[in-house]
Amino acid sequence: MTADFDPGRYLDHAVRLAVQNVADGGGPFGAVVVTADGSVHEGSNRVTRDNDPTAHAEVVAIRRAAAASGSFNLSGAVLYTSCEPCPLCLSAALWGRIERIYFAADRHGAARAGFDDAVFYEYFSGTRPELLPVLHSEVDGSEAPFDAWRHNHARTEY
Repeated sequence: MTADFDPGRYLDHAVRLAVQNVADGGGPFGAVVVTADGSVHEGSNRVTRDNDPTAHAEVVAIRRAAAASGSFNLSGAVLYTSCEPCPLCLSAALWGRIERIYFAADRHGAARAGFDDAVFYEYFSGTRPELLPVLHSEVDGSEAPFDAWRHNHARTEY
């Protein structure tokens, strides 16, 4: 069951988090995850503060929601974010099984402020593979982790 809340209310909240984060020395991004039960989990960009390139506001909010719920599956949750999610944040939302995303500013506004991730979108569209070569190199035993997983009857499926 999806949380069905007023997008404007939570988008305003995300924008306020972003503005406060700038005042606190962080990046201009804020996010709120509202889980299906109505619980609210905030995140602000912590990339420079934590020296963590994955600490985007959306990822921080998703991590907090998952920790609080005791589950990596956030089905029914809604992500509200101050800016259009980048590919990292979209991937985190997909892995978290977030049901829907609302965003305020778009990627073009972020680019005007110096946060231009357009090249990442080019990479994922296949037009800039040279940015990060990803090469398959099979080694003996490379399938052993998957064999162990398949034979572990106590595993937690995801």
